[in-house]
Amino acid sequence: MTQDGRLGLVLAINLAMVVSLLLVGLLAHSLGVLASGADYLGDALGTGLSLVALRLSRRRHGHRRATSYAALANSSFLLLVTLAVVVEAIRRLSTGAPAIHGVPVVIVSAVAAIAMIACAFILGDVEGDLNMESVMLDTVADAAAAIGVALSGAVILLTHGLYWLDSLVALVIAVVVGYHAVRLMRRVLVDLREKRPAPRRTPA
Repeated sequence: MTQDGRLGLVLAINLAMVVSLLLVGLLAHSLGVLASGADYLGDALGTGLSLVALRLSRRRHGHRRATSYAALANSSFLLLVTLAVVVEAIRRLSTGAPAIHGVPVVIVSAVAAIAMIACAFILGDVEGDLNMESVMLDTVADAAAAIGVALSGAVILLTHGLYWLDSLVALVIAVVVGYHAVRLMRRVLVDLREKRPAPRRTPA
């Protein structure tokens, strides 16, 4: 499968999961699921941007730094989403989390984790391609987030309480994802500096 085809398939899976996660998150009052849904929306936008950048970079007069800019935009959006999750998680932890419905949280999060693991296999080896690495980062982060939310949902379901656990898991996931997003942004900025065209010398 071509790189374009792989990105297109990952984009389609992300869009399908966005709808599922946002609906279940609203119905189950789960911040973890809503955070995952917002994250998947960011990933879908980032993947679409990466696909466009990839095609632009292949044109005869395409911008050779287009994929690096796409990676920078993708990681920046991901960082903004994680910051929003951190703020909401802290608010819920300080004021009290609402009752969480464990069953839908566990089911949709388990499906999301499986879907993102499948996406990681679809993307394959992305070593050395910052644009594809940014998509892979989002995908792996989403899988980890979904697993964490599923586990917290299972605990809530078994204990019929501990609703604050949902916010705590969302907070931990946001911090970890944010850390990796910042690292990727730094790598992209270094790459863009290295690709900057040398200044023209004026004849003496």
